[in-house]
Amino acid sequence: MTARSLARPRRVTIHPLIVRLCHWINAVAMIVMILSGWAIHNADPIAPFVFPNAITLGGGLIGGLQWHFAAMWVLFVNGILYLVYGFVSGRFARKLRPISLRDAVVDGIAALRRRLGHADLSVYNGVQRLLYAGVIALGVLVVASGLSIWKPVQFGWLTWLFGDFDVARIVHFAAMSGIVLFLLVHVAMSLLVPRSLLAMIRGA
Repeated sequence: MTARSLARPRRVTIHPLIVRLCHWINAVAMIVMILSGWAIHNADPIAPFVFPNAITLGGGLIGGLQWHFAAMWVLFVNGILYLVYGFVSGRFARKLRPISLRDAVVDGIAALRRRLGHADLSVYNGVQRLLYAGVIALGVLVVASGLSIWKPVQFGWLTWLFGDFDVARIVHFAAMSGIVLFLLVHVAMSLLVPRSLLAMIRGA
């Protein structure tokens, strides 16, 4: 062992390669799903507004559906892989517990006052634990509601659980809106703490 290797600090991996790959594949697939979903919404709005065509994908209903279904399978397979790894490896248990609304409020206030430390990126604060657990739940909800909309006959029992087809559409739209809100907060926090973005690219 050389003196140079002794002097060099050992870089600790924060995000394993499989987590980083799933993260970026999920990010691209989710953006495609959102933009194409807005194109589908514009064709038959369930809310009293439509999205500007400039921020939609597909150029209309048919194109939007094609992009939506293509990204859906990528997101589904990638999401299953991420969930299986998270539970089997114990990563979710280590990173996301305990989830406390009180901790989230305290840490959120500290973040707004720029008093929240980021020395150890491997440990999630109360806000991160709540948001990451929440977006996983929203992801499951958006997939379940999406299946009930896509195949309301084959997945009739799932559509029934949501109430009916129209309610499932509303749930799907609401879950998507929650994911968009999460992405906005997530990107903003990454820009405020660039080291967290670098860690998701290079692992440490």
